[in-house]
Amino acid sequence: MPHQPASAALSHIRVLDLTRVRSGPTAVRQLGDWGADVIKIEQPESLEADGALGAGRNTPDWQNLQRNRRSLTLNLKSDEGKDIFLKLVKTADVVVENFRPDVKDRLGIDYESLKAVNSKVILASISGFGQTGPYAKRPGFDQIAQGMGGLMSITGDPEGGPMRVGIPIADLTAGLFCALGILTALVEREKSGEGQWLHTSLLQSQAFMLDFQAARWLMKEEVAPQVGNEHPTSLPTNRFLTQDGAVNIAVAGNETWRRLCDALGKPEWFEHDDYKTNADRRENRERLNAEIADIIATKTSAEWVDALTAAGVPCGPIYKIDEMFADPQVQHLGIAQPLHTVPFGDTHAMGQPVQLTRTPSQLVGTPPTRGQHTLEILEELGIDADEAGNLKDNSIV
Repeated sequence: MPHQPASAALSHIRVLDLTRVRSGPTAVRQLGDWGADVIKIEQPESLEADGALGAGRNTPDWQNLQRNRRSLTLNLKSDEGKDIFLKLVKTADVVVENFRPDVKDRLGIDYESLKAVNSKVILASISGFGQTGPYAKRPGFDQIAQGMGGLMSITGDPEGGPMRVGIPIADLTAGLFCALGILTALVEREKSGEGQWLHTSLLQSQAFMLDFQAARWLMKEEVAPQVGNEHPTSLPTNRFLTQDGAVNIAVAGNETWRRLCDALGKPEWFEHDDYKTNADRRENRERLNAEIADIIATKTSAEWVDALTAAGVPCGPIYKIDEMFADPQVQHLGIAQPLHTVPFGDTHAMGQPVQLTRTPSQLVGTPPTRGQHTLEILEELGIDADEAGNLKDNSIV
């Protein structure tokens, strides 16, 4: 089956996907979901068992990551496999990999080697710690990057010690930043006519995600502490327990603070010397949080969300994942999209969280079985069925 673009936006772009585990597939998923012809290049099953490098194929994780692409098995360690790969490079716009930095050099698929075949090709690399430097050859893992990137030191309650975030945020952001870099390089290529090598890492991406917390250190040498569910600078912003659950309330600026005081039935707090300014509220945060908590505990989450929303105070319920998908606004946005998979049949997966009105993204490509499209891709390169059979017999494909 030839390439079926998931969107018209990138339907003219071909991507060779050498990635595995999560950060690399996350980057490639962005391109495939916007219509790129993604060819996923995997080791033949005789050389690499399913799940050897992370989740097995028949898991929700793998199926969610690997839609909208075709699969070609190819042994890049063989001369014949490398020759086929370089033929594909001649036809490609982008190659994406997340090997350890020295692996592509050993395989002979570094940027200079690819450029010699196709000067317009863009090589995108993701690593754990960067392509060079004292940690370059270390294996990368999301939780390691969360710790070294500073995130765990500001996550969780002060009494509980460092805490990881509940999603692989370093992997995911490295993939998203890589995809952004690829799109930037494609736009630049329209001017220069040349490709280039771009690379990011889990550590870089995680450090960047510290954002204003990093800026506090860089500009004022303030080391951010753990503050649990509170916002580190804008108060009161916190999680408060209700009669039947919990809500988040967020206050930024004195006008919102005034609205909250009125909604809580405490208008006198607005002029109280201990709470008048954000600095005052930070100084007296424990007492203020306790007083607010006593009031919030008297009603249900729904009652408070209705009352605070009517008052113009940012707030919201705290959902479990099933409750989030049941929310009418989430359903209206359509983030869960239909997808056919081999292990789960007709199901749903996460669609793109941005909507392009003229060239929307869809989930049209069933996550492929290993090597599902090998014969058709080889045929596109002029390799007939007999030759493909010989390649398969010799574990080249």
